[in-house]
Amino acid sequence: QLQLVESGGGLVQPGGSLRLSCATSGFTLDYYAIGWFRQAPGKEREGVSCISSSDDSTYFADSVKGRFTISRDNAKNTVYLQMNNLKPEDTAIYYCNVFFRGNTHWGRGTQVTVDS
Repeated sequence: QLQLVESGGGLVQPGGSLRLSCATSGFTLDYYAIGWFRQAPGKEREGVSCISSSDDSTYFADSVKGRFTISRDNAKNTVYLQMNNLKPEDTAIYYCNVFFRGNTHWGRGTQVTVDS
C-alpha cells in the first residue's frame, strides 16, 4: 500500500532551520517526482518545491527560492526539504505528494510554526 509520511516539523524562531522528511513506501521512489506543498490557516494549498525522478532537477516557489533546498535518497525511500532562514509566513502544514498510476497521493502533513 502506498504511503507518504511527513516528519520534522515543529516550532522554530524566525531565522531558524528545519529539515522535513517525506518517507515513502509502496512504490519505487527512483521513478517518481515528489512535490512539497503547504497550507497556511485560511489559505489555499500552494506548491513549495519538487524534485524530478530522472535528473533530480528541482523547482522552488519564488517565496522560498534561495532559502529551501530539496533532495532525495532513493536508497532510504525518503525526500527531504531543508528549510533555512525561516520566516513567520512559512508557518503552515507541509505535505508531500506523488502522482502514481493516475492518482495524486498525499501524506497527512507536518506542522511548521515560525514564531518568536
